[in-house]
Amino acid sequence: MKSYKLKINGTSYEVNINNVDGNMVDVSLNGTPYKIEVDREIKQTKTPKLVRPVAVPSTDVTPNTAKTSANVGGSTIKSPLPGTILDVYVNVGDKVSVGQKLVMLEAMKMENQIDSDVSGTVKECKVRKSDSVMEGDILLIIGD
Repeated sequence: MKSYKLKINGTSYEVNINNVDGNMVDVSLNGTPYKIEVDREIKQTKTPKLVRPVAVPSTDVTPNTAKTSANVGGSTIKSPLPGTILDVYVNVGDKVSVGQKLVMLEAMKMENQIDSDVSGTVKECKVRKSDSVMEGDILLIIGD
């Protein structure tokens, strides 16, 4: 409901607009209700409603996946962050030890060195230089 105070020829009026429906307007003038028909349809301005998108849950079963986990074919080295592979320091068949540098990953404009958590032989390399990876993607498989 909108209220207006008008002065016409020195006389003060208080006008309340109660309802607008197409070209019919319900008003009260100094407390007396009136129905007014206007010559064209009045379009009310509506305040936009903010609608937030529905949150989509992560596709990971467990959000905090360990970087190294046991697998049938060996241990997998997974990406701790989404980013871009800057360099791969090992090849298939290379022997690696705990703490050895395996991959350099750029994430959020920072270089992250991914080291081996296990000793063994590189069985499979799933990434190459300049590949984009997501968190939890398998980078390397290391076996005995």
